[in-house]
Amino acid sequence: MPGKKILVVEDDKFLRKVYESKLPKEGYEVVTAVDGEEGLAAIKREKPDLVLLDLIMPKMTGFDVLIEVQKDSRIKNIPILVLSNLGQEGDLSRAKSLGAKDFLIKANYSIKEVVEKIKNFL
Repeated sequence: MPGKKILVVEDDKFLRKVYESKLPKEGYEVVTAVDGEEGLAAIKREKPDLVLLDLIMPKMTGFDVLIEVQKDSRIKNIPILVLSNLGQEGDLSRAKSLGAKDFLIKANYSIKEVVEKIKNFL
């Protein structure tokens, strides 16, 4: 859907750049954050239509971001897709219990597949 805003919270510069170049081609506006703290601030400030959230990041983990988002009624309904290299069942169920709509293991999904997931949620 054109004009939808996606926040990419990812500390890996290469991956951030990939999403910054790919998502606008699909008609999305992209905002990025390099760590959990910046990501949480951006969610509150930008009120994106969807968040792609890494879990292992400096300053604040993705789990911490999920916890904080759930505490704030203004942002808790924003769909968050976790995109992580953590693939343990415990991580997956913890992220979902904290409000993540889906959990994608980076190594298992191409950018194209991630874009398809985004389209399904928007």
